[in-house]
Amino acid sequence: MTQQTYLWNPQPVFSLPVQGSEARLPVKRIFCVGRNYHAHAIEMERPVDKATMRPFYFIKDASTLVQSGETVPYPTGTQNYHYEMELVVAIGRSGFRVTEADAGELIYGYAAGLDMTRRDLQLVAREQGRPWDLGKNFEKSAVCSEIVPAGERGVLETGAINLAVNGQTKQSSDLSKLIWNIRELIVDLSQFYHLEPGDLIYTGTPEGVGAVKSGDVITGHVDGVGDVRLTVGAPE
Repeated sequence: MTQQTYLWNPQPVFSLPVQGSEARLPVKRIFCVGRNYHAHAIEMERPVDKATMRPFYFIKDASTLVQSGETVPYPTGTQNYHYEMELVVAIGRSGFRVTEADAGELIYGYAAGLDMTRRDLQLVAREQGRPWDLGKNFEKSAVCSEIVPAGERGVLETGAINLAVNGQTKQSSDLSKLIWNIRELIVDLSQFYHLEPGDLIYTGTPEGVGAVKSGDVITGHVDGVGDVRLTVGAPE
């Protein structure tokens, strides 16, 4: 077999540590769920009616991944850099058009994550009917803790989720308040994508999102899953 050559080095494998294992979880895709808590949807002035609407998503590149505990520079192009605290679901088995009864079998584990957002750019794009990429899919915008294998946790239905900035609580809710729960999200996504091991689903953020500045320390927690931490550095 002829060895393949490339014009430059291919992109490295982006991965996360796994609790209790020396092996790391390679990340394939990052799916993010928009407006999946009623109170957050209201604060974003876009209420959700589950009876007439379905979930919607945006994607972050795997290259945006940042491991918990790091310091990232305040991003360019924004004056309104926001945190969004989320439960992250890690997919461990392939699935396409799965049923709600089988959805839990695709879950490898969970993590605590931050969907960092250039809010001003997102809102401009939203009002103009344009994609959100500049506001959401930018370098070092997907922060994630280690992956905790699901094990006996099964499919999470409840659990406190909260976030603090410099020790002051900003977000506080419960996973039971997700508009579309974990099973429903897996079922819905699998109607459009062949879900694969290494896919991450950021399941949505509660109300209380807000701006941070250089020097701020963000800490988040999901009961039964773990903690995430990010320090905002100076702009590059």
